[in-house]
Amino acid sequence: MLLDTISRSTIDLITDAKLAEGVSNATVNRILEVLRAILRRAVNQWDWLDRAPQIRMLKEPTRRIRFLPREEAQRLLAELPPHLADMAAFSLATGLRRANVTGLLWSQVDLKRRAAWIHPDQAKARRAIAVPLNQEAMSIIQKQTGKHPQRVFTYHGSPILQVSTKAWYSALERAGIENFRWHDLRHTWASWHVQNGTPLFALQEMGGWESSEMVRRYAHLTAGHLAPYADRLESLIAQVEL
Repeated sequence: MLLDTISRSTIDLITDAKLAEGVSNATVNRILEVLRAILRRAVNQWDWLDRAPQIRMLKEPTRRIRFLPREEAQRLLAELPPHLADMAAFSLATGLRRANVTGLLWSQVDLKRRAAWIHPDQAKARRAIAVPLNQEAMSIIQKQTGKHPQRVFTYHGSPILQVSTKAWYSALERAGIENFRWHDLRHTWASWHVQNGTPLFALQEMGGWESSEMVRRYAHLTAGHLAPYADRLESLIAQVEL
């Protein structure tokens, strides 16, 4: 279809057709988001359209954050083949997204400063990310030295392009872990940080999130800063009982 023939009713027909296939609202929204991005660019950047039709997104249920306790994470790492185990452990240590781990170059790592960095064009939010390397991350990085002149993580000397492989799903099954995606390693990293007292503003910077709302998804995992207020009620109850 020509761009200027795509109307609100056309988009509604697309929505209805996808729902009739039995897909979820979230799946429909991902399709609509791509269409919306193209139409907006046709207006704002390419000057191909004077205006774009309004696209109504469907409601999506708020999902709980899927993360692993440390015992389950260790069980998963033990079941993964070495090259995937190293990458998964590095993700748990740094919170980096899949593409940033598979595409990590030695030129992005400074072992002396115990740091790595993600360039803006590699980051989802298009902002550079400074990545502090803790002892676990350093140990994993050092294991990869000498394997490839450019890429940090490789398999038999070749760059790794895909991680959600049969080996990944087989390891999940052997470890007895269900409903867990590779991206949930990042959720696990963030959840562990919050549970151990890392402030949300620091987590946002380390994770490269564009907005604080993205980080507040993890706020419910800690209540330490609220404990003094909870204690106030306890003292009040004690006075009433007396």
